[in-house]
Amino acid sequence: MKRGKKIAVVLLSSAFAFGVYSKIGNNSFVSREIECYAAGVESGISVSAKSAFVMESDTQTTIYAKEENKRLPIASMCKIMTLLLSFEAIDCGVLEFSEQITVSENAAAMGGSQVFLEANASYPVKELIKSIIVCSANDSCVAMAEAIAGSEEAFVVKMNEKTKELGLENTLFANCTGLPKEPQYSSAKDVAKMLNKLIEHEEYFEFGKIWMDKFQHPEGRYTEISNTNRLVRFYDGCDGGKTGFTNQAGFCLAATAKRNNMRIISVVIGEENSKQRFDDVRRTFDHAFANYSLKTVVDGEVPLGESVVAVGGKTKQLKVIPQRSGFIFGKKGEKENVTTEWSMIKSVKAPVSAGEVVGEIVVYKDGVEVDRIPLVAAENLEKANVFDNFKEIANAWNFS
Repeated sequence: MKRGKKIAVVLLSSAFAFGVYSKIGNNSFVSREIECYAAGVESGISVSAKSAFVMESDTQTTIYAKEENKRLPIASMCKIMTLLLSFEAIDCGVLEFSEQITVSENAAAMGGSQVFLEANASYPVKELIKSIIVCSANDSCVAMAEAIAGSEEAFVVKMNEKTKELGLENTLFANCTGLPKEPQYSSAKDVAKMLNKLIEHEEYFEFGKIWMDKFQHPEGRYTEISNTNRLVRFYDGCDGGKTGFTNQAGFCLAATAKRNNMRIISVVIGEENSKQRFDDVRRTFDHAFANYSLKTVVDGEVPLGESVVAVGGKTKQLKVIPQRSGFIFGKKGEKENVTTEWSMIKSVKAPVSAGEVVGEIVVYKDGVEVDRIPLVAAENLEKANVFDNFKEIANAWNFS
């Protein structure tokens, strides 16, 4: 590969640490997780929760942590995993949003938060998911679990398998609702990671932002539902999350908010009352948005200034663009030097499809590599035909 230019870029970062990441597709990222600082140090945040964890979503960089790995009951925040498996079942074709699910007597008999499903009646998957996200419906959770795995017990096995896949070392599920049952626990950091994984599904936000709605039952009956996460209505940028409460767990909340291009996830476990959980999460959001930001290292929407020689194509030059954008997360007002270096192949032979890799950009921080971003063809390059070749010869002849 031909070595390209090295470009120094002064970017926003924390004096003590920062994260660099690259975006792949829709809300999915290659992440190099970097701890900003130890729990509470220089954070400017103080919460009364037994355990808390705050991170920037895309880089998964820690902003604040308090007893973040402590194993605690998390009540209905358990439903984050139930929802994650539900969306994944839809992604892989096990279920469809429009599909009707017949509710068992077991699901309809669930207590606690519910939408009063009718046994042996059928409901759309989309409505059941909405009721779980908005009003934490236990009956809908069990109905979804039975539809996906055949029984709640089999579904819980899938939940615990998913924890291993995600590397959640301090989480164990005993049911799909979060109702008290031993042994069952998680941690603030694990809950944040679960929520971060869930919101990769863009469909989630269709429901996560709902404040009040109606849940339709067969034959015209409906149940009024309202979001248990009051920040959806009262905090600018909050578009999702999950509350939880049992006497054992206390008041819990996992929430996410986005302003400009930066998304924050905040989790508190074991608050003394409902107001305190919302106040603490609001305070962590305020601190994060006031003190941190994301800045672009590589813009995935802008073609590179250089091009690749196209051999045998309808055009002689192939435009090149980064496959994805690269960003840096850090503290406002504190700068650090970041350099990027690109390299490309000298030429390509037609035909070439848009998206084919032709080089790469390497991102360095203080001389240390932190990311590699592929360079790809920005357009399709068709093979020249006889007419194109004749036209080229004619133009050359006229020019001479």
